[in-house]
Amino acid sequence: MNVIPIRSSSEIRFTLNGRAVAVDVRPEALLLDVLRDRLQLKGAKRSCDMQVCGACTVLVDGAPVSACTFLAVEVEGRDVLTVEGLGTADDLHPLQAAFMDHAAVQCGFCTAGMLMTATALLAEEPAPTAERVVESLRGNLCRCTGYRKIVEAILACARPAR
Repeated sequence: MNVIPIRSSSEIRFTLNGRAVAVDVRPEALLLDVLRDRLQLKGAKRSCDMQVCGACTVLVDGAPVSACTFLAVEVEGRDVLTVEGLGTADDLHPLQAAFMDHAAVQCGFCTAGMLMTATALLAEEPAPTAERVVESLRGNLCRCTGYRKIVEAILACARPAR
């Protein structure tokens, strides 16, 4: 009988928040677990584990993904941006500042995912309409707000339409 050896872990290399990283991961490891447990980045939250709520949203090569279902090995050679890479307490990203200025944060559980989704939207479409912002947030659930202040904060960072 031929036995095929299964690798228990492998090293992946990728760019995380602008810095090159290498980490050993098991083939079934989820990106969310690697970010939170191995790399101590707690911004992306575990909530639904089904790509429904958006609390775990991070950007991979600029596109929003649900880290709760995204295999860590899939980021090999790619660029990953988490909310920790947007700004710092002393130098907030414009979206972070707008969320504060517009009172778009209540409990904060969904905020990181909202920020990452909005970052991707504004990179792709710098002057979205309110309707387009609402559409882009369809995969991000907030249990505290009516979304109005979140949409206002995102629109405050949009470039004026020409």
